[in-house]
Amino acid sequence: MRRTAKIARRSLKEDRLEARVTPEQKQLIARAAALRGSSVTDFIVASAQQAAADTIKDFELLTLHDEARDVFVNAILHPPAPNAAARKAAQRYKVQMGR
Repeated sequence: MRRTAKIARRSLKEDRLEARVTPEQKQLIARAAALRGSSVTDFIVASAQQAAADTIKDFELLTLHDEARDVFVNAILHPPAPNAAARKAAQRYKVQMGR
């Protein structure tokens, strides 16, 4: 049964990534992988996955501090009344969308 689980895990890794690196980059990556006790492949995949997750989080998460947070919350809780241009745009939208 253990062998089946190992084969199933292996079959999930079907896609390949390739990259050209300088000898210095390869040496640096290999050294870092050795310090972590992992293979170069495992180190690169884990590092790339973490960098991808961090990048996505940075773009999807809005972080506000101090005054910016207060201004944002106040705008959400107390939105200004729509001006003439906004009302006109809303009317055009309703007409175009058939509402």
